[in-house]
Amino acid sequence: MSPHISLITLGVADIANSTAFYERLGFVKSSASQESVTFFKAGAVVLALWSREAQIEDAQAGALWTGSGGMCVAQNVAGEAEVDAMMARAEAAGASILKPATKTFWGGYNGYFADPDGHLWEIAFNPFWPLDKDGRVELPA
Repeated sequence: MSPHISLITLGVADIANSTAFYERLGFVKSSASQESVTFFKAGAVVLALWSREAQIEDAQAGALWTGSGGMCVAQNVAGEAEVDAMMARAEAAGASILKPATKTFWGGYNGYFADPDGHLWEIAFNPFWPLDKDGRVELPA
């Protein structure tokens, strides 16, 4: 079996509020969603929103997980204008802009925002990582 990611679950304080935020970003809720969990198609993966408490209980991670890990979800886009547009959309949806979009030391362009639960998102243009027709990163071999 090859390693891959099929689902990213974000532990949230209020599922309805977080669902509305991600819908304002343009994500479309799946009919598989329920009152206690929301699923969005996010390219090749599924983005899920689930209660922090339920996630801690299910994983038996109460002694380990404080809810503030060092993870960042990222979206690569095809150019700097797209970074700017997505950052503006995030701010309009209620995100907190942590780092406005700017040129990077490595030759790209990126910005960071936090969703209502403090999950970090990076929106980036990397001229060294082309995107395929579906918007997926094509990593060099």
